[in-house]
Amino acid sequence: QVQLVESGGGLVQAGGSLRLSCAASGRAFSNYAMAWFRQAPGKEREFVAGINWSGFNTRYADSVKGRFTISRDNAEKTLYLQMNSLKPEDTAVYYCAAEQWGSATNLVARYSYWGQGTQVTVSS
Repeated sequence: QVQLVESGGGLVQAGGSLRLSCAASGRAFSNYAMAWFRQAPGKEREFVAGINWSGFNTRYADSVKGRFTISRDNAEKTLYLQMNSLKPEDTAVYYCAAEQWGSATNLVARYSYWGQGTQVTVSS
């Protein structure tokens, strides 16, 4: 089992940057594929980026490709999301999620563990 706590959200102007972190507790963080999802008011939760257990394989939603970078530090049990060139449409609550022995799929239902979320607001 793994517990996840996100941090790093906040208010930023369009074009700015933020770095989100997701600290994991529990054992065997490296057994989990990890991902970031986001949910804006009135919308469904959507996939943002995913990373496999080793960090060598990543995938991104088309809407963030080239602007966001997902990474992980297995020794520190931490997942990151570097967000550059932020747009107002990136405004949402951002969640990290874990899938044991997973492939960093973009499917919400595949993830068993979720953090509580961190708010990201991008002003125009």
